[in-house]
Amino acid sequence: MEAFLALEDGVWFKGVSFTGPGRAGGEVIFNTGMTGYQEVLTDPSYTGQMVCMTYPHIGNYGVNLDDVESSRVRVEAFIVKECCKTPSNWHSRKSLPDYLTDHGVMGIEGIDTRALTRHLRMHGAKRGIIAAGATGKDPRELVREACELPPMEGLDLASLATPKEPYIWDGKAPRTVTLNPDGSYVWPGTGPRVVAFDCGIKWSILRQMAAVGLDILVVPAFFTAERVKKLNPESIFLSSGPGDPAALPDLVQTAATLLDHYPTAGICLGHQILGLALGGKTYKLAFGHHGLNHPVKELSTGHIEISSQNHGFCVDIRSLSDVTLTHINLNDNTLEGFAHTKKPLIAIQYHPEAGPGPHDSRSFFTRYRAMLRKELGH
Repeated sequence: MEAFLALEDGVWFKGVSFTGPGRAGGEVIFNTGMTGYQEVLTDPSYTGQMVCMTYPHIGNYGVNLDDVESSRVRVEAFIVKECCKTPSNWHSRKSLPDYLTDHGVMGIEGIDTRALTRHLRMHGAKRGIIAAGATGKDPRELVREACELPPMEGLDLASLATPKEPYIWDGKAPRTVTLNPDGSYVWPGTGPRVVAFDCGIKWSILRQMAAVGLDILVVPAFFTAERVKKLNPESIFLSSGPGDPAALPDLVQTAATLLDHYPTAGICLGHQILGLALGGKTYKLAFGHHGLNHPVKELSTGHIEISSQNHGFCVDIRSLSDVTLTHINLNDNTLEGFAHTKKPLIAIQYHPEAGPGPHDSRSFFTRYRAMLRKELGH
């Protein structure tokens, strides 16, 4: 079925829908991963975005029940050069077209993804509309619709990705818990008690935190500092997630309050929130960092990690004080990690859980655990 992708700047592409008729809108970005499309599809950080994969052949190993990063598909639409309809892998349980169709998410193929990626690389991420079927015949009208979409700057998308209630990770999936009437919580484990703010957390993050022995209670992003204190945690963690961190002033204020009382860590959006909580500033990258092959340098050792990344905003290095820069991106020298000079706080911009991606950066979780062992004595 004929489909069109129209961008806000008037550029449009003609392709084919492999999920039937429909419409979708969002910010169009590109991901440079050669694999890991199922993790990309289910990563809550892609809320509000339509993802173009730069690798040309997507779907060849199908979809399984294990490699998901949340309970559903999160991208607004999926753009590929060629979609494999008949996967060949022992682990596959469903084809990519069937998976997207079941979740009501559009997928299109047959467009020149190299040209689209080059355009976004040169001119920045763009708002776009995808349409297939009777409502998608006029690309010029779709361009006008794309211009009417809200820009990513100032957009709170974490509220769409965060859960409504606290939960724990049972080893396979989230399980909702009920707090005591006074707002307290009986911690079931013996490891350091960590309250994790879910701004759009990936399940791989929870797996890695559990693997280093942390006792985790996950709370919605709108939890206040007063409610968190009633839980009697020993540490605070701020997760990855979508949207503009500057659009979350309440969470920034909550983080600023809590980091004065608890050892704190953050990943991706959580890294940005902590940067703002310390008085720094954030800005939007032209086309973001989305992929599995971003080189990050640890400044204290000179060690290079090939990292998995997914973010469109960044903390301004020049706006921070009382911090030690720990990591930079070797592609563009943007900030990838910092620690505080006086407070027990570490934060990184990239994704150490590597779901998908290389495992170079999983030492973050052992460093976090070591910080808690030093601060808490267990």
